Amino acid sequence: MAAMEKLMGWIDDRFPLTATYKAHLSEYYAPKNFNFWYFFGSLALLVLVLQIVTGIFLTMNYKPDSELAFASVEYIMRDVDWGWLIRYMHSTGASMFFVVVYLHMFRGLMYGSYRKPRELIWIFGVLIYLALMAEAFLGYLLPWGQMSFWGAQVIVNLFAAVPFIGDDLSIWIRGDYVISDATLNRFFAFHVIALPLVLLALVAVHLVALHEVGSNNPDGVEIKKNKDPKTGIPLDGIPFHPYYTVKDIVGVIVFLMVFSAIVFFGPEMGGYFLEANNFIPADPLKTPPHIAPLWYFTPFYAILRAVPPMFGSQFPGVVAMGLSIVLLFFLPWLDRGKVKSIRYRGPIYKAFLAAFIVSFVGLGYLGLLPSTPVATIFAQVFSVIYFLFFLLMPWYTSIDKTKPEPERVTG
Repeated sequence: MAAMEKLMGWIDDRFPLTATYKAHLSEYYAPKNFNFWYFFGSLALLVLVLQIVTGIFLTMNYKPDSELAFASVEYIMRDVDWGWLIRYMHSTGASMFFVVVYLHMFRGLMYGSYRKPRELIWIFGVLIYLALMAEAFLGYLLPWGQMSFWGAQVIVNLFAAVPFIGDDLSIWIRGDYVISDATLNRFFAFHVIALPLVLLALVAVHLVALHEVGSNNPDGVEIKKNKDPKTGIPLDGIPFHPYYTVKDIVGVIVFLMVFSAIVFFGPEMGGYFLEANNFIPADPLKTPPHIAPLWYFTPFYAILRAVPPMFGSQFPGVVAMGLSIVLLFFLPWLDRGKVKSIRYRGPIYKAFLAAFIVSFVGLGYLGLLPSTPVATIFAQVFSVIYFLFFLLMPWYTSIDKTKPEPERVTG
């Protein structure tokens, strides 16, 4: 025991190990009324680690070469010991990453976690979401299956719709005039090196910003306002470790049960996680009858298709799609409500939030379907609702009748 104390003292003299542990775990006081919705932040971190570890093992046998990529994936699946498990963990992890991130963001919308003083936390979170979308898009091409190839073709071609610089921009992204070996190589480099580093950096600053201002809670009450006069500890706070680390372990166990069930019994998830066309080698001469991105991109793809072309250009749709994501950054300043949490919001905000969720899910479903006149009309209606949630927010949050927030958390 004395030897361990000496070792820790030696380390602490040279590196703030104990101080960091105290600041971010044992002496980081979180609100005592966290509920089910507060599992998803830690689960997102778990899936990030899972994706990095499985990705490292996949790169040991994957060949970023247009002639060999598909065969190397088949080799991983059929000949590498436990290769099928690692590949399915990675493909399932990609979708589960978006599941937990979407639920994490929804909790932020419910409880006002983007409001002052947490604006930067929210902005870093949206940047993580954007980096995650880029990471998923770049990784989507790597199996070099039919849907990988043609899905990437469609997405990259969207950049060609940008006036004046579109053609040069799409060529720069592809590294060639068509999706080719050069595209595969650069997508591989960004997917396995550049964007994981960006994601890790963003997660780090997201957590630092969170621990600087403190966690939000279901009541939207700032626990730092009520401290013990002697110790300076928030009266409604408890140490993150061991209380919430143990609680998060319960969430991890439940998540891993669901995750394992998908990996072992339904890794394709009916074509939503892995499409049938992606088990066919990429053929530049044979276009699939229906090209759709993976489910986590489909709400924005539906918005793109809902906007009619102008002068033969899809640029208005590209702008709408980009704006639908950019608006998330402005959420802390669009919300003028007197309270943060949905527990004390009035009926107007609740109705708008419900309509927003319905529109987002509806757009996600429509983005999976072939474009038809009826589907386009529904997509246009849902797109209008989606944008009105943000654009009308300063008005409806300011007139909404709210309940008074409690002075302390209610449990």
